[in-house]
Amino acid sequence: DPLLMEERRDLTGLKIVEEWRESNLQIQSGLVPFAHEVDGSTHEMIGAYSTSSFGGTTNLGVITMQDEAKALASVGEMRTQTWMISLAFAFLALIFGAIAARSLTKPIITLSAAADRIASGDLTTRVKSRNITEIGVLGNTFDTMSDKLEEKIAQLARAAQENRELFVGTVKALAAAIDGKDKYTRGHSERVARISVAIGKQMGMGEEELETLRISALLHDVGKIAIDDSILKKPSALTAEEFEIMKTHPVKGYKIMSQIPAMKDFLPGMYMHHEMVDGKGYPQGLKGDQIPLQAKIVSVADTFDAMTIDRPYSKGMMLPEALGQIRELVGTRYDGSVVDALERGCEVGEIGRGVVQTMANSNIQSVNVGIAKNITLNSEEVMKIRDAQVQAQASDLESRKGAPQG
Repeated sequence: DPLLMEERRDLTGLKIVEEWRESNLQIQSGLVPFAHEVDGSTHEMIGAYSTSSFGGTTNLGVITMQDEAKALASVGEMRTQTWMISLAFAFLALIFGAIAARSLTKPIITLSAAADRIASGDLTTRVKSRNITEIGVLGNTFDTMSDKLEEKIAQLARAAQENRELFVGTVKALAAAIDGKDKYTRGHSERVARISVAIGKQMGMGEEELETLRISALLHDVGKIAIDDSILKKPSALTAEEFEIMKTHPVKGYKIMSQIPAMKDFLPGMYMHHEMVDGKGYPQGLKGDQIPLQAKIVSVADTFDAMTIDRPYSKGMMLPEALGQIRELVGTRYDGSVVDALERGCEVGEIGRGVVQTMANSNIQSVNVGIAKNITLNSEEVMKIRDAQVQAQASDLESRKGAPQG
């Protein structure tokens, strides 16, 4: 550095020169740090030396020196550049890594989302992967599994529909067999079912509740299958002993139908429709809110049909008379809200004497197809229903043998 040197100055006292002399004419040295004073200022220097020989007799030493700060400045700059380049490569590696990771994880995320949709009930979900990797193969396997699952569920749905149709047919056969034991009450169960549904509509019941109510009403007298015909068809008043036997029909019906778990929602109407709100009914002597609404409705519908139907020995009551007598029993035998709903049904023409008018705006379909949606029967329950149907048909046939033809 010309600023640090003086022309023709003796530099033999510098540390680097001394090292060269002591080096035994070393051809080349490493870096040597030393201090150098110029005009009273001390400068940290760094230098190096090398030796050349001429003719084997003359040796020439070449010594270079530079301010240490300036010499190391380039090293610092190189270090900074190295860091910047390293950071740039690291950033690029992160970007390319993220892109690669996304390409790997996207199919997995798609599979996971599809699995969630299938779990929530959307069986039409498919992955449709075009990836030829293992993940793509997994996606195709997933679609195959979904196809088979959808097909299997469709088969189960068809089987459930067949069970429902069998159930409905059995219910109607049982109801017909019950009513057929007495030709004068034929159709009673169907009418009670329709009246019950009309009352339920007036009370704001939903479609599924109405279907449950309908089936329960159809089967409300199923226990009469087990009552002797001599009591059921007796033209005169029953004795006290016979009446006690007749009172067992709710319990007998409960014992028959409770063997089938799928029937549990229909049991209240058939088992408790002779309970009274004052607690004087049977078979349990329940009172007030202890009696399920289903049973309260079937009770009123049962009485209303019995009052208004024509019989050989008496003509059915007109609506005002029948409603008046039922109204008088509110608080003792019947629930007031149910009787109110019966009266509203009569006022709007949904309920008539001996018949229930067709409701054009009703969402409730025929009992043949309107069975409650949640009914599923296993093979054992199907066999029990078939046994009950055979018993009902045999009982109906037996009752018809003694009936006059035509």
